[in-house]
Amino acid sequence: MILENIELEETRCFSPLFLDYLKQKSELKEFYHTFPKVENFEELIAQRAFPEEKRNTLNRVLVEQYGPLKTTEAVDFNIHSLNHERTFTVTTGHQLNIFSGPLYFIYKIVSTINACKALKAKYPNYHFVPIYWMASEDHDFAEINHFNLFGKRYEWNTDQRGPVGRFKPHSINTIFHELPDSVELFEQAYLDFSTLAEATRFYVNELFGDQGLIVVDADHPALKEEFIPVIKKEIFENVANPLVEAASARLNELGYKSQAFSREINFFYIDNEIRERIVREDGLFKVLNTDMKFSDEDMDRLISERPENFSPNVITRPIYQESILPNLAYIGGPAEISYWMQLKSTFDALEVSFPALMPRNFGLIINKSSAKKFRKLNLKPASLFEEINQIKTLFLQNIGNHEFDLSAEKKELGKLFDKIKSKAVDVDPSLSGFVGAESAKGFKILDEIGKKIKKSEEKNNEIAISQIDNLKEKLFPSGHLQERHDNFLNFYLNHPDFIKLLLEKFDAFDFRFNILLDE
Repeated sequence: MILENIELEETRCFSPLFLDYLKQKSELKEFYHTFPKVENFEELIAQRAFPEEKRNTLNRVLVEQYGPLKTTEAVDFNIHSLNHERTFTVTTGHQLNIFSGPLYFIYKIVSTINACKALKAKYPNYHFVPIYWMASEDHDFAEINHFNLFGKRYEWNTDQRGPVGRFKPHSINTIFHELPDSVELFEQAYLDFSTLAEATRFYVNELFGDQGLIVVDADHPALKEEFIPVIKKEIFENVANPLVEAASARLNELGYKSQAFSREINFFYIDNEIRERIVREDGLFKVLNTDMKFSDEDMDRLISERPENFSPNVITRPIYQESILPNLAYIGGPAEISYWMQLKSTFDALEVSFPALMPRNFGLIINKSSAKKFRKLNLKPASLFEEINQIKTLFLQNIGNHEFDLSAEKKELGKLFDKIKSKAVDVDPSLSGFVGAESAKGFKILDEIGKKIKKSEEKNNEIAISQIDNLKEKLFPSGHLQERHDNFLNFYLNHPDFIKLLLEKFDAFDFRFNILLDE
């Protein structure tokens, strides 16, 4: 495949905050620590102290979690390397979407692996471990219960409740009968493992284990125990809320929209079938939609004895992650990068290291048949991101036999009416309005003539225009970016080396949009 890159701005798919961050605008410097250039990681390494006891806990938990799996040498080495003070992590996170969900999940992991390779080449005396952080405690089932394959949506229906990582995945087998092809990888994952988290770890390990990727499920008592001081500080002192609100207000003053919203208490109470917000009412701590109530003393004791019952929300999850990993960078999409920027002051207040914020790779895959149409239409890569009618206009302008844009003629007509108006007003000033009205009619006539010419041109090129419609829908299904809609099986089933291709073509530190065209 041939790789072409375009600037993210050319796609018009990204927020001003995200784009301005990548431009390193000075007014945003207060919202992050270090910009993710390879040469800047020397500073991050020097500043990232991580206690030996935390490394030991992380190693012990990972050995336990990977126990039932067949692991590669690369995975085994990386797990045990985390005990060493010269080992650091680069992390991405994502929900437990069934069948891996949209394609950009794969891009996130590829970006993380390639970032570690680039850092190892630059800093050979250190070791860098790619981490996929599973959002196993998330309870928004509607966001993970479906995927799109070859133009069809597949959905998992279950009445299970609570953190999705603890769901039993066996009922997903109803989807297997609907698929156009057998996918043994996912059949084994969902039928042989008892929870969705275990199933996800299995298939991610199967896909990326040769690259040494480590899957972390932070829904674990030993890891939560390390987070007890922050849990108590947040629940009893409400540290995050005023700081996040102040950061959000500051960003709003600069003209940017907030991505995440804080609460007075940024933790959920979690158990097998519930994940509900903790609130403070009438001098007690309460768990919404339950009968559970706790005094201050009871809450303090519960945190100390059962920290696994406390689940961070969108505000405190990043803090939890950086508290239990020797992490240097977080790799995420535009929305993630934006909401992390709301958290810098909270990290500082809690004395937790703030990582470099790296955008993941963005990509558009154009298969052989679509690439052939694309080249025949003689379009530029950036033009694919235009609105459909604009693409057709650009095509007709490039190869059409006639000129349907009458801008030059309008300019000449305007000059002509200006002369007429000048002469008319010299004779009778009251004729000014009449000439102006007739001028407007003239311009309207030219507009209609232009439309007629364009329509005739489109008719002369009906096949090409139809190909543009088909190409746009295929590459931007239902008007969405391909990576946010299609599942990776769309490509992997026909090209088993698809992930290898991405690892070869994508550059984690090249923050442009990748377009891969099949030859």
